Amino acid sequence: MVTNQILMDTLEKIYSISEVDFNVYTLDGMCISREGASKNEEVRDVFKQLNSEDDVQEINEHYYFRAMNGNRLEYIVECEKTDKALMVGRMTVLQLEALIVAYQERFDKDNFIKNLLLDNLLIVDIYRRARQLHIDTQRKRVAYLIETRNKDDLNALETIRNMYLESDDDFVASIDENNIVLVKDVEDAFSEEELARTANILVDMMNTEAMSDVRVSYGNVADEIRKVSNSYKEAKMAMSIGKIFNSDKNVVAYDSLGIGRLIYQLPVPMCRMFIDEIFQNHSLENFDDETLTTINQFFANSLNVSETSRQLYIHRNTLVYRLDKIQKNTGLDLRVFDDAITFKIALMVVKYMRYMES
Repeated sequence: MVTNQILMDTLEKIYSISEVDFNVYTLDGMCISREGASKNEEVRDVFKQLNSEDDVQEINEHYYFRAMNGNRLEYIVECEKTDKALMVGRMTVLQLEALIVAYQERFDKDNFIKNLLLDNLLIVDIYRRARQLHIDTQRKRVAYLIETRNKDDLNALETIRNMYLESDDDFVASIDENNIVLVKDVEDAFSEEELARTANILVDMMNTEAMSDVRVSYGNVADEIRKVSNSYKEAKMAMSIGKIFNSDKNVVAYDSLGIGRLIYQLPVPMCRMFIDEIFQNHSLENFDDETLTTINQFFANSLNVSETSRQLYIHRNTLVYRLDKIQKNTGLDLRVFDDAITFKIALMVVKYMRYMES
């Protein structure tokens, strides 16, 4: 379906060339018009008088033109009878029918991509439909998953579609009420920097143009059409894992998940056994905010005591005292690399368990 905004932009351009006022009506009588054009308020009654076989008809000093979608009437163009009305009306109909065909083909392609992502197609059907839709099956593509905070955010969907409207090799599909997928052609540029830049552009555009708060994740590059669904699954996993371990980031790449990807695939009972073994009778809930802040800052500074004490504005001996207290409670000395790694993994496992339980 051609959007009203696209229609109005098209009508405005035709008017700027012809300087002839005209209106476009949907079959239910809704007028899609550039601002300032005259409107026939009795258009519903006029529709009843139109002959279904004539492309142009004259009624009450107005010309009425039919814009078709195949054999189905889609729009009616109304022009006041003037010297240039016939030419402008026919030109408008041609433009409308071209838009209908273009958007219909685009819809078919987006629908094909959606079914491809959801594994609703057999392998033989993938290549057959791709050939029918003139989609190059061997181009490199990557799936970007855009999650909106608001359900059914049509403004976000339309913004993304408009961003990639002119590209025949990029596809946009709405997966559900919160998730939109962009399948981006990266045949000419698919470096890690370029992939990340596209994701950040999506976040910025959604914030500024669609006024939508979004998170974006993306998978690995697929070197042919059948593997695009794998890229989408990776993007889905990156989105879920990012919410657990990178909740402060709006962009998450599958390749940057690190050990979080491994923890995410562990069963919760096994995680609980691991935590009980590490902390024994002690629990992370027993750590106060000051201690947790100290631990996180110590890890952020690569176990550097001097730099951590400086950033926390505490004496070095105070930091050593806190680390000794943690060692006494848990048996893990965070100044020792192996113990620090164990503690860091334990913190991530606890985060994962809390997420799964909630």
